[in-house]
Amino acid sequence: MTSRPSDIIVVGAGVIGCAVAYEFARRGASVEIVDDRPVGMGATQASAGVLAPYIEAPAAGPLLDLTERSLELFDEFVTRVSTESGLAVPYRRTGTLDVAVDEAGLRALRAIAEALARRGVPALLLDAGAARSEEPHLGDGIAGGLLIDAHGFVGASDLTRALVTAARRHGAQLIEQSRVRRITDLHDELIIDTDRGSLTADAAVLAAGSWCGDIDIGGLSPSPRVPVRPIRGQLLSIAWNGTPLRRVTWGHRCYLVPWDDGTVLVGATVEDAGFDERTTVAGVRDLLDAACEILPHAWTAGFRGARVGLRPATSDYLPIIGASNVVPKLMYATGHYRNGVLLAPLTAQLVADAILDGRVDPMLAAVSPSRFGDL
Repeated sequence: MTSRPSDIIVVGAGVIGCAVAYEFARRGASVEIVDDRPVGMGATQASAGVLAPYIEAPAAGPLLDLTERSLELFDEFVTRVSTESGLAVPYRRTGTLDVAVDEAGLRALRAIAEALARRGVPALLLDAGAARSEEPHLGDGIAGGLLIDAHGFVGASDLTRALVTAARRHGAQLIEQSRVRRITDLHDELIIDTDRGSLTADAAVLAAGSWCGDIDIGGLSPSPRVPVRPIRGQLLSIAWNGTPLRRVTWGHRCYLVPWDDGTVLVGATVEDAGFDERTTVAGVRDLLDAACEILPHAWTAGFRGARVGLRPATSDYLPIIGASNVVPKLMYATGHYRNGVLLAPLTAQLVADAILDGRVDPMLAAVSPSRFGDL
């Protein structure tokens, strides 16, 4: 990918695909976004938009390095996307309160606090009384908590809409209701076959999330299949009443995200249910029970609804970002699992640097598709 392509197709209109397309378009490339669903209707629709690398990836390693670096981009990223799209993107950096319900949980939080101190990340370990001072709605059974001010949340669907709007203002085109079936390299040109015809491009990015594995890569027999699997996540929306929550509150079975309009998002289940996109009674019940365990006031909330997203997971729970060995002008940007929103700005930057400028960041070595063989 040393020559600069002029025409690029991004397969997938979730938050990752839209962020990548926006980054290409703002750098002057000609971009088309292709998806068979409307913008943001895959995993993105059921994301609460929590930006919490030190909870999602508390142990040192590639995932923490990636998410920490991406979080640093968010302030400027959201401001720029909102300005260029003309759309408001709800965004708060009010921190997170990770709570423990027993002594074992509190010991685990203490270990995280010590690890964060070694990285120079401010985090405050709280006993039960101090935790309730930070969040008065916490129940009596809380043993303590960990306050991390750097964390926050963003409106995932709003961000995705703003990304595609900004991309289109830079000249990108959106092709909806077209499912990509095959990507092949023919005479230095990529052929992207869809169920509505074929497209050509100088380069392509596969960001179709859980559906990447359905796409034939290279036209080979057998065709390599991207090793992602769907993990169902159910997300609830409840109408909080009374004094609002102060920040994202996180327990061992759920998290709660408070919005200015009184809505609180409760997420999220982790279910290996294949491509089943139903909300279920069990999922709703488990999330409500988990929420009320740490915040009993949630029992008084109104129920607004539930939605589902299929998160693309790999066997090592790291994303797949990098060039294909089978189709060199194709780059993968998938497998982000629970961190798609958080990793969107960094993924877009890394992919655009590699395709447009031939600059392959050393960080990509840990998430290369080559770790899964010949992809």
